[in-house]
Amino acid sequence: MNDLLFDKEHIWHPYSSFINPDPAYKVISCDKVRLKLEDGAELIDGMSSWWAAIHGYNVPELNKSVIDQSAKMSHVMFGGLTHDPAISLCRKIIEITPEGLDKVFLCDSGSVAVEVTMKMALQYWFSKGIKDKNKFLTIRSGYHGDTFNAMSVCDPDTGMHQMYKGVLPENYFADSPECGYYDEWDCNKIKSFKDIIEKENHKIAAVILEPIVQGAGGMKFYHPKYLNEVRKLCDRFGILLIFDEIATGFGRTGELWGCDHSKVTPDIMCIGKALTGGYMTLAATIASGKVALGISEGKAPIFMHGPTFMANPLACSVANKSIDLLLNSNWRSKVKNIEEQLKNELLPIREMFSDKVKDVRVLGAIGVVELRKKVDVAKAQKYLTGMGIWLRPFGNLLYTMPPYIIGSADLSRITEGMYKLIENDEY
Repeated sequence: MNDLLFDKEHIWHPYSSFINPDPAYKVISCDKVRLKLEDGAELIDGMSSWWAAIHGYNVPELNKSVIDQSAKMSHVMFGGLTHDPAISLCRKIIEITPEGLDKVFLCDSGSVAVEVTMKMALQYWFSKGIKDKNKFLTIRSGYHGDTFNAMSVCDPDTGMHQMYKGVLPENYFADSPECGYYDEWDCNKIKSFKDIIEKENHKIAAVILEPIVQGAGGMKFYHPKYLNEVRKLCDRFGILLIFDEIATGFGRTGELWGCDHSKVTPDIMCIGKALTGGYMTLAATIASGKVALGISEGKAPIFMHGPTFMANPLACSVANKSIDLLLNSNWRSKVKNIEEQLKNELLPIREMFSDKVKDVRVLGAIGVVELRKKVDVAKAQKYLTGMGIWLRPFGNLLYTMPPYIIGSADLSRITEGMYKLIENDEY
């Protein structure tokens, strides 16, 4: 049995069925922005490996950090022990995240980081002897991960987890923000959120949002002032505010953090994906002193969470180097250049194919074409890989989030592929 047949019959890939699964393309190596396949074909990566590989692939500095650390210590439990890579990383995280967030809990994936934020919020109120505040408020079209509690704050109707409705904890969902990033701010657009928080604040432990960009729930970009109003309402009603920066962090939206567009600081923030430059799985939840002390000085002072691979030294080491690479590069101008090129090459698609295209959106190093019908992923990927491009559409969205190092010619090949896919109805 050859490898691909074995893969098809025995390996369960994400978001797939064993009956007629989407084809899996076998990658044998990666370098810069290219994925080399077993048959010799090379694909320009327009996905940054689900938005994580911001520096591209086979990065000498990142390779070296893993090799050097592996010679010292690949892993050690974090309970009762600590090590330099974790200490150095937590220093960096505190330095670059919004002021006031200075208590770091290292996790092993983005979904786990969301679970940790939600547990922290609940335990904050439990420690104060207030157990009625055990619900969360979020907005529709959001996505926060596939683990159990994270699913409970993903869109319950249009998201990926409708089948679990009635089983998951029931939380509150305000309308998705209708005031787009580039629109003139309309304060009436937060009415749905305001109505719920005014009515149900005594039950709400925290608000959890993806700042500015809603990722896998719909790739929507909303107005920065929305977050300012959310912060005011949370302060007014004594509710914690959580920002899920797993997809929006590390420069993807044009600012280092999505919340920087609004200059708003949450009470708890979670980061992941690009934290290690796509090299290893690692995430972090960063809390304010208010939250940490509120838990530690209260009736439930011990935070009962401890992933086995928490603060893995290899992951911490490569995360340290990835952050250094980002901050010491001209990442802001790179992302701005990508944004301008995506605007120039994608925005015209909206008028050219108005019968097929519902909307086109660009922000930072994110380009989204929202189609009027659902994409046949297998068909679309067969066409795009034939053009030497790697994209992974979902729902009715065709989008790109390329590595920051991508050159203009390669980016044009991606946008040309998106154009031709639509033009030729290859989806």
